[in-house]
Amino acid sequence: MTTSLPTGFNLDDYGLISVLDELPFWSAPFGIKLLEKVIPGKNMNVLDIGFGTGFPLTELAMRFGDTCKVYGLDPWKTAAARAREKIISFGIKNVELLDGVAENIPLQSQIIDLVVSNNGLNNVADLDKALSECARVLKTGGQLVFTMNLKDTMIEFYNVMQSVLTAHGLTSAIDAMIQHIYQKRKPLEEVNSLLLKHGFSVNSIEHDQFSYTFTDGTTMFRHFFIRLAFLDAWKEIVPLEKQEMIFNEIETEINQIADKEGFFRLSIPFVEIGAIKK
Repeated sequence: MTTSLPTGFNLDDYGLISVLDELPFWSAPFGIKLLEKVIPGKNMNVLDIGFGTGFPLTELAMRFGDTCKVYGLDPWKTAAARAREKIISFGIKNVELLDGVAENIPLQSQIIDLVVSNNGLNNVADLDKALSECARVLKTGGQLVFTMNLKDTMIEFYNVMQSVLTAHGLTSAIDAMIQHIYQKRKPLEEVNSLLLKHGFSVNSIEHDQFSYTFTDGTTMFRHFFIRLAFLDAWKEIVPLEKQEMIFNEIETEINQIADKEGFFRLSIPFVEIGAIKK
């Protein structure tokens, strides 16, 4: 059987190369922690919420095998098209992609054995409703495993931002910054309370951390992922007419820190949570 599996891949095939580097750096530390907690089995139904361009969806599908069905849920159609390319290139047959949101999962009740979400549930519009839906689709005894970054994520940047906003008397912008952090990264105590509310028993909480280290603030702001995932939301905190001034000062202050320390580091603390539906 093993000797008959297809090999001899053409490393000059653009289709293969375009999907070979399938794991985004940002997702990797969270995903490694998540996958350590997931125990594969046969004849299981699995749901990955917020699969994006295909991680950990494709990895789960390959690890669980053809006796299992793995559903991926995400409203991001362009990313789903990329995930579909990977599924085809990898020869995966046990995946079904669903177009939708976690607050309204398009699956029947009590058919899922395992729900996972790699730093996805903390980006939903309504975490209360999303966890309610996770409980609905899970079988009794089913497992929920997810990762989320915590409120002190990139605290070094936010400390500088708050200092600059305070110097300019922009108290409403400071309030907006605090609200922005809360919306994206709910306190762990609140998440635990919602899990209990929806009939889950929390059986594991593991903390971890990684970091983004930059030469200075100028380098940080130019980094593609910072511009893609964070900069627009940071700018929205500050009144439009003051954005250029405020961010120039933030960049200057970070550059001064980097001159003193030799670099500028953003801490990314996160947690893996495992829960069982009672």
